[in-house]
Amino acid sequence: MSSSEIITGTIEAPARLDKALAEATGLSRARVQGLIEDGRVEIAGRPATSPSAKVAAGTAFAVHVPPAAPAAAGPEAIPLVIAFEDAHLVVVDKPAGLVVHPAAGNLTGTLVNALLHHCRGQLSGINGVARPGIVHRIDKDTSGLLVVAKTDAAHEGLAAQFAAHTVHRRYLAVCAGHPSPAQGTIDARLGRSDGDRKKMTVLPNNSSRGKSAITHYRTLERLDGSAVIECRLETGRTHQVRVHCASIGHPLLGDPAYGRTPKSLRPVLERLGFARQALHAAQLGFVHPVSGENVLFRSDCPQDMATLIDQLRHSDR
Repeated sequence: MSSSEIITGTIEAPARLDKALAEATGLSRARVQGLIEDGRVEIAGRPATSPSAKVAAGTAFAVHVPPAAPAAAGPEAIPLVIAFEDAHLVVVDKPAGLVVHPAAGNLTGTLVNALLHHCRGQLSGINGVARPGIVHRIDKDTSGLLVVAKTDAAHEGLAAQFAAHTVHRRYLAVCAGHPSPAQGTIDARLGRSDGDRKKMTVLPNNSSRGKSAITHYRTLERLDGSAVIECRLETGRTHQVRVHCASIGHPLLGDPAYGRTPKSLRPVLERLGFARQALHAAQLGFVHPVSGENVLFRSDCPQDMATLIDQLRHSDR
């Protein structure tokens, strides 16, 4: 939009001003607070000055929302596989090798750059910036499903579900060896490694460092010296599946950081050129933050992992 959008209405129930306006407009509380600070909010015909002010039911408001500022990252025409999209969010089936967010060393060629191109003209502005709302990430060399917000309301609603651990996430993986028992739960706290800050490590569950992490796994198929497993995440910590599987002696095949692929299986990976962790985000489910509908998306095993699994079924090493 080329000029400010004006959102008007009345407060439905008594509450803090920022909370009441967030509920009434679909903007995030942080965005509302910024607009109040910028003098862009009127309550009962007068400029609002305090986000924490109490406001009565039936009070008229007007919120002047300026055009979204351009994102720092630039749009790039990178092909995407879209599993679902509407006016509020987009579910992407990310290929292995694609970084999610620009950072030092990866300022271009990321999922965010691709989405800025794909969603051009559709982003209402997350906290005032025309950018996709990244509410969770999957590693560069992990493939599969990722949901991204296109609006403030979707961003806030999805973020709340991830924080409450109510999002349904199932991963498909190929691990070294045969887990025993064949299914179980790994409850092990995770935090940054002291030796390498790019890596995560298991910490004592009574540690004040890190965060609790729970993974439920089950074996789907026993292969030659390895197994196909399904991992259901109760929490979603950085590198959770990779670290948890390594912690019970069954690192993911091809994982460069958390465990060496058994020597007997390396020829198979080398022959296939398989050079990433064998991990795929296969299912993603959540409550749509605007419609309230329960949605579930599935992604088939990618070709490189499917070929690896097939080779391990018939491996003569």
